[in-house]
Amino acid sequence: MQLVIKFLATLGFSGYTPKIPGTVGSFLAAVLLYFWQLKFALMPFATLLALVIIFILGVWLSTKMEEMTGKHDPQEVVIDEMMGLWIALLFIPFNIVAWGIGFILFRVFDIWKPWLIGKAQDLEGGYGIMMDDILAGVVTNIILTLIIGWII
Repeated sequence: MQLVIKFLATLGFSGYTPKIPGTVGSFLAAVLLYFWQLKFALMPFATLLALVIIFILGVWLSTKMEEMTGKHDPQEVVIDEMMGLWIALLFIPFNIVAWGIGFILFRVFDIWKPWLIGKAQDLEGGYGIMMDDILAGVVTNIILTLIIGWII
């Protein structure tokens, strides 16, 4: 069971990438979202349902990983990056420029963690692990939507 938890929490062990596990996890999340949108582009409810499932699973998996590793917010856990990036690109049609900007903005907010994004990490267990990325995704989505409206 621990192997399954590690596999899911680290998005197929991508979270074990040296030095940049969050960036690799975010890139993998973007690839997964691209293929998800190919299948469910005309069914936004399916993506919202997937996000609810990812959140519930992510909180549980992240909490388990904290227990297994004995570390607060282990860097190898990247299911939170999946949640955050999917929110960052929610309802943003695939466009390599828009998604590239969204990817970069999400990583900046996820690493920098300004204001409430950083405070969200103080929540207990998996909630703190997931919430900072969720907030980074929301902020990114708002900014990206404004950028798309102005220039793309």
